[in-house]
Amino acid sequence: MTSLLVEAASAEEAGSTTSQQGLDVIAIREIGRWSLFHHKEPAFDLVLFSQELRSLLDAGLSLIEALGALSRKEPAGAKRRLIDSLIRRLREGLSFSAVLRQSPTVFPPLYLALTAASEQTGDLGGALARFIDYRGRMDGVKKRVVSAAIYPALLVGVGGCVILFLMVYVVPRFSHVYEDLGSELPLMSRLLLQWGSMIERNGLVILLLLVLLGVGVTAMLRRRHLGWPILLRGLLGLPMLSPLRERVRVYALARFYRTMGLLLQGGIPMVTALVMARELLDEEMQGALDRSLVEIRGGVALSEAMEHARLAPPVASDLLKIGEKAGDMGEKMIRIADFHDDETSRWADWFTRLFEPLLMLTIGLFIAFIVVLLYMPIFELAGSVK
Repeated sequence: MTSLLVEAASAEEAGSTTSQQGLDVIAIREIGRWSLFHHKEPAFDLVLFSQELRSLLDAGLSLIEALGALSRKEPAGAKRRLIDSLIRRLREGLSFSAVLRQSPTVFPPLYLALTAASEQTGDLGGALARFIDYRGRMDGVKKRVVSAAIYPALLVGVGGCVILFLMVYVVPRFSHVYEDLGSELPLMSRLLLQWGSMIERNGLVILLLLVLLGVGVTAMLRRRHLGWPILLRGLLGLPMLSPLRERVRVYALARFYRTMGLLLQGGIPMVTALVMARELLDEEMQGALDRSLVEIRGGVALSEAMEHARLAPPVASDLLKIGEKAGDMGEKMIRIADFHDDETSRWADWFTRLFEPLLMLTIGLFIAFIVVLLYMPIFELAGSVK
């Protein structure tokens, strides 16, 4: 067994370079010099790369010349090594899509499909423009949803900190003040003060258990098959969250139809585009799409098959039927995505305006409940003195 040091932009590129030398790769491990002030290089910005490459191609440069210009402007690092490796393989005679396919962690399947289709039409700039527009719209919807969730998250964080301070610091102090009153305290006040006494006696143990629980939950959520998808699926399975479940379903379908429209406009066949966009759906919708694919291969119209599988809301179903008659399915699918993205944005704004005051009221009532329980014995003592 031989160890070999290879300089490459990614693990896939290192493995490919080693295999070309006639060696069988058993394992690949990234090494580097670590220091206290070491900063991790930023991730490869695919949108920026596409925008710059498109601009240079529109200016009249060849693909290799455009990539060379991008490489020269980059400082020494992983991004420059990646671009240099693209240039080197292009000069070896490989197509651009074949070169990109050797770095799957950087270039997603959608990007590879668009570049491969553009090689048949000779319009790489147009394919890059469609991908940039696609990512811009997807990121725009995501940013609007995230922005709508920031303020409620801050409310929960601040309210949780206040409640934690009351339960961990204030309540134990009050337990000493009332410890001589014993059973004369109201039941809820006694329970609250017993909690404070327990926190004071076993604070370190409880803190250690909470830290271990947090580490365990974080490790579980980071696992690909046990993480956020399962947690989200469990939460959305609650009957009280059925409206939110429907919104998430519509958002996933909007991503699916936008990707489908982009692939069809890039020249990808319908069935191939459906298979490629399948990964954007959850397991339940993937099963429904698989049944639709069987019907489509059997000669059933796309609109009818998607409607049978409940993957086409009313507006989507109508637009798909129009697209089948007009022969512009790609454009109609993008219009479906635009419609549902706008609907999702309006729903997020409405939900935020309703949820924020309800959340503030809930947190305020909870804090007021704790404070009243703490001061209730004082109110009773003042009443007995009178």
